[in-house]
Amino acid sequence: MNEYKLFINGKWEAGPEIREMLSPYDQSPFARIHFADPGQAKKAVDAACNAFVLTKKMSSHERSSILSAISAQIQERSKELAESIVLSSGKPIKSAKVEVSRSANTFQIAAEEAKRLEGNIFPMDLIPGTEERWGLTRRFPIGVVAGITPFNFPLNLVAHKVAPALAVGNPIILRPASQVSLTSALLSEIIAETEYPKGGFNHIPCGYKAADVLIKDERVKKISFTGSPEIGWDLKKRAYKKKITLELGGNAAVVIEPDVDLDYALSRTILGSFSYSGQVCISIQRIFLHEDIYDRFMTSFITAAKKLKIGNPLGAATDIGPMITLSAAKQTEEWVNEALEKGASLACGGKRNGAVYEPTVLENVDPKLKISWLEAFAPIVVVYRYKDFENALNEVNHSIYGLQAGVFTGNLHKAFKAFEALDVGGVIINDIPTFRVDHMPYGGVKESGFGREGLKYAIEEMTELKLMAINLKKFES
Repeated sequence: MNEYKLFINGKWEAGPEIREMLSPYDQSPFARIHFADPGQAKKAVDAACNAFVLTKKMSSHERSSILSAISAQIQERSKELAESIVLSSGKPIKSAKVEVSRSANTFQIAAEEAKRLEGNIFPMDLIPGTEERWGLTRRFPIGVVAGITPFNFPLNLVAHKVAPALAVGNPIILRPASQVSLTSALLSEIIAETEYPKGGFNHIPCGYKAADVLIKDERVKKISFTGSPEIGWDLKKRAYKKKITLELGGNAAVVIEPDVDLDYALSRTILGSFSYSGQVCISIQRIFLHEDIYDRFMTSFITAAKKLKIGNPLGAATDIGPMITLSAAKQTEEWVNEALEKGASLACGGKRNGAVYEPTVLENVDPKLKISWLEAFAPIVVVYRYKDFENALNEVNHSIYGLQAGVFTGNLHKAFKAFEALDVGGVIINDIPTFRVDHMPYGGVKESGFGREGLKYAIEEMTELKLMAINLKKFES
């Protein structure tokens, strides 16, 4: 096993605690990771503050070139990175390869956005006495950013914190989810070889006490957090003077009308329901089927779900690997059993083998049960029959979450009706809510979070808009 130290102020540094990391699939050890204490977290903040003197003065072409170099190295080390994702998170290798490819693209998009930090010039002569006055706006880097990332996308969700920070010249301190910190340690090796000033990027896997330093230190100007609502909203309460972006999960639904390509809708819905065992914030948890297609779609859907291959996530043909922990799989089992006890019907699945949970389809579920309106984060879908389209949209809104929703329809009027009615951050028409490309605005409402990611939009959240007002009358001719 390789051992990975902390990366602080451009140097690899030992932590006081070294953890042997175990695979979710078979509990085999795969790496030894150093963890930081509160003093080292403060040291990372010190280093980032010192680096900001340099990073904020970097030219667009310098920042863009560094980001392009990171993208190229991710592609160069794609096999190693994909395998690290599999070993640490249990994600099937074919999904891990897609994540690595997306991450390279995320850094390359950031490289382009680094060249587009534009402002505006506008007249300010709207009332008498303001003649020959003009306004000029420009975005400036905000300062030290803390990126706190989850287990389910160990590389690409890290990229969505790191890439926009580097694109504008912000120093960033990355605190990854402990279980998957191997992958971000490999990314740290890549960034360490670039010309980004030392201290401009720091990697500190750590526990809550050390992470708390990032929340309390007033020199940290921005927190970008992806994780649980309980922790996220507490961060917002405690870090009320900082800029903050929260991506806190969801309970995604898809509505399927009878006038669409059902074969396409079926293939996409299978992917959106069970990819990475449903451990995706925009994984489909609820399916609303029009009554005219319900029986036909369900027959094909259940057949397809049963064909998904369960096994070792390193296997090229594997579709379903383990959940991140045994306790997560046991909670899934409890929620399914509760639904069955309360009258739900099991269409397929419903069995657990260690940390692996079968793709599971439930019908006749009371919408008030946890498995319907809370976030399962598991390979489970609940299917409902509907007759009226607007009623189906109302049912989609019956959740405390509002990240994304999907609607399959051949009616443009209904598409816009869904856009207006659904209380979510993104409405995906004629595709699944699990659809995401890395430059689009991404984020939710209600318990799903606060703020937006996506490179251009994350950059806006990581900068301050500054105005210069000019009185041309006072310039010499």
